[in-house]
Amino acid sequence: MPQTLKENISHLRYLIVLTIPVGVWMALSGNGVICYLIPFMNFIGIPLLDFFLPESKENVPATAEERIKSNRLFDWILYINVPCQFFLLFYMLTVVTSGEYLWWESVGKVWSMGICSAVLGINTAHELGHRQNKRDQWLAKLLLLTCMYSHFFIEHNRGHHKYVATPKDPATARRNEPVFLFYFRSIFLGYRSAWQISNNLCIKQNRKIFSFHNEMIRLHVLQLIILLIVFLLFNWQGVALFLIQSVIGILVLETINYVEHYGLFRNQLPDGTFEKIKPHHSWNSDHILGRVMLLELTRHSDHHYKSTRKYQLLRHFDGSPQLPLGYPGSMVLAWIPPLWFYIMNKRIDLMLLHQNMHAESITFDEEE
Repeated sequence: MPQTLKENISHLRYLIVLTIPVGVWMALSGNGVICYLIPFMNFIGIPLLDFFLPESKENVPATAEERIKSNRLFDWILYINVPCQFFLLFYMLTVVTSGEYLWWESVGKVWSMGICSAVLGINTAHELGHRQNKRDQWLAKLLLLTCMYSHFFIEHNRGHHKYVATPKDPATARRNEPVFLFYFRSIFLGYRSAWQISNNLCIKQNRKIFSFHNEMIRLHVLQLIILLIVFLLFNWQGVALFLIQSVIGILVLETINYVEHYGLFRNQLPDGTFEKIKPHHSWNSDHILGRVMLLELTRHSDHHYKSTRKYQLLRHFDGSPQLPLGYPGSMVLAWIPPLWFYIMNKRIDLMLLHQNMHAESITFDEEE
């Protein structure tokens, strides 16, 4: 089989992400237990499959990187998620406010939409938000509107990526910190950080803080507009449902944040600054299904090492710490703190021991 044809067939695996909107559609339009298809798929089905399926440490060959980087298929997989997310959100509000379903069926539908907002919405926005062109960045902001988390665009790119694995980053979980306490610190301090970043940028540009030059104010206006639209279409019930699914999406995202950097810290240098970000400052997972479903987010070590790399090019590093499961399974473990601490603290200790023993031999390329 020609190499390019083999590559193209391999690329199609990312279309698996479209099973999410299909599954959400089934949950929203169905009755009975099918309403819980998405929670089952994400927190039971995928973790089990990831446990039994082999991991893949294979990287894109250097000779093929430029060709794969410019392949528009990978971009369109992201773009198609935007109308899917908005349509499914509108559909959820329509069917749940219709009053045609039992209360427990409605719970499943809203829960499914909340997970969709995290995976299809925030995760896609995360990838698009790292792009350098304004179109992709605006698409990212639109997706973040669907879960009222627009400040993520500012804090994640200009705060989290700068201070990750340091005490200054609210999205880096401390060792022995339960995920349920982490939620409060990450959400509220992350929101405060976004305001500080946006305000400081206005001051630097000699612009007024309380004006539309402040991006946080612009994003809040957009959030108020979408709330008004929801109210006009679905009344207060629709607003409540919209906010509930937003909270679910936010908590799923923050659980992923918790898993990605738990217990990892960069060393502080004598001058008070922190060492350069390296792959061993983020937890990595090569579990194939979780990788594909989350558009390679689980190769988080390379994402923080080279944040401008597109998802289809993210690499495995032998020196990066590895999670025991993919992200979906690791999230389930995180919700059981004693079990999570028991498993992950051992991995942190082993990683630190390995780093101390092989510090001189651990190197990473600096080409980009």
